[in-house]
Amino acid sequence: MKLLIRFLVFLVLNFTALGLGSIFTNKGVSSPWYSNINKAPWTPDGWVFGFAWTSIMICFALYMAFLFLKVEKKKELLILFGIQWILNITWNPFFFYLQQPITGLIIISLLTVLIGYFLFNYWSKLKFKSVFIFPYLLWLCIATSLNLYIVIYN
Repeated sequence: MKLLIRFLVFLVLNFTALGLGSIFTNKGVSSPWYSNINKAPWTPDGWVFGFAWTSIMICFALYMAFLFLKVEKKKELLILFGIQWILNITWNPFFFYLQQPITGLIIISLLTVLIGYFLFNYWSKLKFKSVFIFPYLLWLCIATSLNLYIVIYN
């Protein structure tokens, strides 16, 4: 029962972050600025982003629920989760609304490193269950490469 409650709490937090970020993403994707910039040839279709983020946040909520039950330093874990949450949300307005891809690249790079830290630092606690954070790290690597391409070629 504790696992289910933790999962639901992290799920709500994760989808709140997605919702807040999407306020800027939806307007940004249809903006003339984004429409006219050079994008990486491997940029996925728009629907892929929604599907990927939905799947990732479900997996990440499960990962966090498992981890929260295993880790002794819960406050430290929640601080790291909070930093991740803020970075996840802030990329969107910097990239799309303020049209600052360099700042966006810094933010998404920090987020990628932080999720990598989660994976490697807590591997000993979760072992195989760490597979639930792997999609997040993989997607961030792709997203970081897309952001980097935009910085270099625009």
